[in-house]
Amino acid sequence: MPTNNKTRTGSAPRKSASSQDKLIESLKQYIRTRGPDLLADPNVSSVGIGHKLKNGTRGKQIALQFTVKQKVEPEALEALGTTRIPETVTVDGVEVPTDIIQRSYQAHFRVVAEVEKPERKTRLNPVAPGASVGGVTVTAGTIGCIVFDRTDGTPYVLSNWHVLQGPDGQLGEEVVQPGRFDDNEISRNHLGVLRRSHLGPAGDCAVTTIEEGRTFDPRILGLDVAPQELGEAALGDKVVKSGRTTGVTHGIVRRIHTMAKIDYGGDVGEKTIGCFEIGPDNEHPAADQQISSGGDSGAAWLFKQNGRPSKVIAGLHFGGESAGDPDDHALACLSSSVFEKLDIALQQPSPEEVQPLRGYNPDFLSEQIDIPQLTAEISGDAIRLSGSEVIPYTHYSLTLSKKRHFPFWVGWNIDGGTLKRLSRTGIPFVKDPRLPSNTQVGNELYEANRLDRGHIARRADLIWGSMPEAQKANTDSFFYTNITPQMDDFNQSAKNGLWGELEDAVFADVDVDDLKVSVFGGPVLQDDDRVYRDVKIPREFWKVIAFVERGELKAKAFLLTQNLDQLEALDLDEFRVFQVTLDEIEERAHIRFPTALHKGDHLLVPEAVAERRPLDDLADIHWD
Repeated sequence: MPTNNKTRTGSAPRKSASSQDKLIESLKQYIRTRGPDLLADPNVSSVGIGHKLKNGTRGKQIALQFTVKQKVEPEALEALGTTRIPETVTVDGVEVPTDIIQRSYQAHFRVVAEVEKPERKTRLNPVAPGASVGGVTVTAGTIGCIVFDRTDGTPYVLSNWHVLQGPDGQLGEEVVQPGRFDDNEISRNHLGVLRRSHLGPAGDCAVTTIEEGRTFDPRILGLDVAPQELGEAALGDKVVKSGRTTGVTHGIVRRIHTMAKIDYGGDVGEKTIGCFEIGPDNEHPAADQQISSGGDSGAAWLFKQNGRPSKVIAGLHFGGESAGDPDDHALACLSSSVFEKLDIALQQPSPEEVQPLRGYNPDFLSEQIDIPQLTAEISGDAIRLSGSEVIPYTHYSLTLSKKRHFPFWVGWNIDGGTLKRLSRTGIPFVKDPRLPSNTQVGNELYEANRLDRGHIARRADLIWGSMPEAQKANTDSFFYTNITPQMDDFNQSAKNGLWGELEDAVFADVDVDDLKVSVFGGPVLQDDDRVYRDVKIPREFWKVIAFVERGELKAKAFLLTQNLDQLEALDLDEFRVFQVTLDEIEERAHIRFPTALHKGDHLLVPEAVAERRPLDDLADIHWD
């Protein structure tokens, strides 16, 4: 089976480049360009391509099909505010017959109560396509399939805009599974939050996150297949779906490249949706003669192959006949349009394929925190990548010294709400291939001695976000540009290794807004640092932790050193952690922090260095 995103899969093979194919392509373009004008007629509910009906039977002749809300005699047209549809239209020099069908549509998310609740309308863990879902302002619809963010691999649930958002919802709002119509215990049924949505020509579609505590199974309930490809519907294709209300139903594609008007109510009103239409499959009749009912919205229609559900999605179900319409049919958004508009994929990208959030994000907190700037004294010593002294990695950035081959500073973001626990086993320390090898200190410094490769941006701080993104950050943390030499008992000697626990302490001791923290850190590069194997070994390190507490930005600075007056001889067993001011770090490291960060630094220190005491315990930190 082809693996591109527009697989043509149907009930039977077709001839390529036939006159009928050319005509359909011409009509497709005609509808795309003329469709909005044609739908401006208040009586026209849709326009699409189908086989012409004759005495109620579908023939083989291709027609431009119009559906109208009310079919009347010519003399009554004016009273409806509508005009007569011509018997034929000429498209690219070909005269094409028209078909006029009385039909109107509605979104299929209105639901009715039942005596007994089936499994698909209960809370599921793992959640699965075909089950009930809904935004908290909506009744209930159907999970279409499990999809993944094309950029960072985050898993999402795909359904309709009017299922996950609706006229009264908004991005970031809570989504529950099952939908609240099926179970109103919203806190217990929390699934995630609405991440993206679209309502318009590209479709009626939306995705929600799947948050910790809820897992997923991509196999569709009742069909037992996990979609793997996208397809494009053609007339006569056989399809099948699994919906919250009607369960498994079968259909046949009978109109394609259709534009339909749907009234979504509220302030949204009528919207034009690109779609195709599905009629009943008489070989597999639906219960109660309904291939779709209220609550089925969001279900994925799959192509059938050899009589069984394939792994190819034809479209996303979003509506059907309106109340009182005797014709049983369904509408589905085009799968390729939906996936392109929401920037999603059916396959989760590998860590190598992930396009991560690039580097340190200055807008990570509610107040912008820009990167540090080098003073004029050292600015010429920065290595540049593509003209910039800021070198980005996954969730962190840094500026590297040409002379010392260590970073002047490293800046990183920590999302405490999505931190992962990943193993470091098997990940090698490597030089950054984007930079000259001779500008980086590699393994040659660390062989056969007590020096450890110490992360500036802690590995544990960086592994957050989606799993592929976290895995990429895990690997990126091992670039030598983020590493400085430290004694093997560096974090364990003296004062119980407080240095490596500062980030954990802020989460433990402070009510951090949104569980988000930004950190800057680095070595203090001094001219008189001890030389070992032709490399000057830094003997001091600094760190600044920025966070927002109850809407107020705070910045706390720390220094790992032997003595604040720098007069003692180097003794690696006597390192201590001091809480200091940003000004003190700027003086030592020859950098300048942004004004916003200085506003958050409220530490008062004694004027006399002798009165300053190192931190004996994390409880000694002044977070206020």
